[in-house]
Amino acid sequence: MPLMLNSVHIAGNLTRDPEVKIVGENRTVASFGLAINRRYRGSDGQQKEETCFLEIECWGRQAELVGQFLTKGRNCLIEGSLQYQQWTDKNNNKRSQVRVLAQRVHFIGGAQQASPRVQESTQTAEQELAPAGVNYEDEPPF
Repeated sequence: MPLMLNSVHIAGNLTRDPEVKIVGENRTVASFGLAINRRYRGSDGQQKEETCFLEIECWGRQAELVGQFLTKGRNCLIEGSLQYQQWTDKNNNKRSQVRVLAQRVHFIGGAQQASPRVQESTQTAEQELAPAGVNYEDEPPF
């Protein structure tokens, strides 16, 4: 049987504030964009930089904490897996996207990077997030 692995670790900055929704029977989902920069030297010897933009989705208590403490520009580390989605838009065009289904979101930075709405409680948040994040085996996203 061939080996298959679907696991990613990425770190970057939020491109927008997380959007938090309650779906189904009181299930919380948060989604946000993440920008990951890559620096390299081109064939011409010049330093270059490219940015990869990814959509991130997390569920349960992890989603609640993301919505409460992360804001646009904040740095975080994501542990999760890739998820492929397909849909038909309102113009009847087929669309697809690969997104990251976050199992753990690690907040990086601290009070100096926190928005004014969370600066006073950053220490408490960091302590609360110290344990492992949501495990999808315990809480499936569907």
